[in-house]
Amino acid sequence: MKKNLVIFSGAGVSAESGLKTFRDTGGLWEEFRIEDVATPEAWMKDQSLVTQFYNLRRKQVMDAQPNDAHKILAQLESKFNVQIITQNIDDLHERAGSKHVLHLHGEIMKVRSTVDPKLVYQAKHWEVKLGDNCEKGSQLRPHIVWFGEMVPEMDHAILIAEKADMFIVIGTSLNVYPAAGILNYAPATTPKWLIDPGDFSLDYVTNLKHIKKVASEGMKEFYKEILK
Repeated sequence: MKKNLVIFSGAGVSAESGLKTFRDTGGLWEEFRIEDVATPEAWMKDQSLVTQFYNLRRKQVMDAQPNDAHKILAQLESKFNVQIITQNIDDLHERAGSKHVLHLHGEIMKVRSTVDPKLVYQAKHWEVKLGDNCEKGSQLRPHIVWFGEMVPEMDHAILIAEKADMFIVIGTSLNVYPAAGILNYAPATTPKWLIDPGDFSLDYVTNLKHIKKVASEGMKEFYKEILK
């Protein structure tokens, strides 16, 4: 029987594909304030600006390609029951071949109704325009969990973490809550790996090995380790 390998991935995985976050220099977030483009209040204030911002992000994602970290994670499905929980809104895990991906913060390649959140659609193009409406006649918004909104998939993610036989945290600073707390739900006896070049104080986490490398190089090291 295959073991359950749970992956918790963050922006560091996508960064190697050229997708930067608001914490990086030279990224889209330097041109926009979070308060102006990534909150429910921003949407109420200026739908045009918010739509423009996510159009730019969507185009970046469509131009990006999965990197070695994404590809190795997909390859691991031949050896383990792999479940990826990701903070990333891009589709690079799926495009690399991963079949079980839970997006905590939404998906940039999807849009949804502003009056009925259950009406979710695949974006057919990078550009969404004002006047693009759902079947109920309301403007389509990005299928993204904005700052200040609930994270609807948290309970699902916790259930996955609780069943982990192995747990990898990759490419995240573990600073964005509530998502960062998912690691705490993995069983104490479960072997855990943190793949990130940064320095972290995680003394409270049991059975943790820190591979201080970027996502692609760290995943190569992890892959060699488990093959032994």
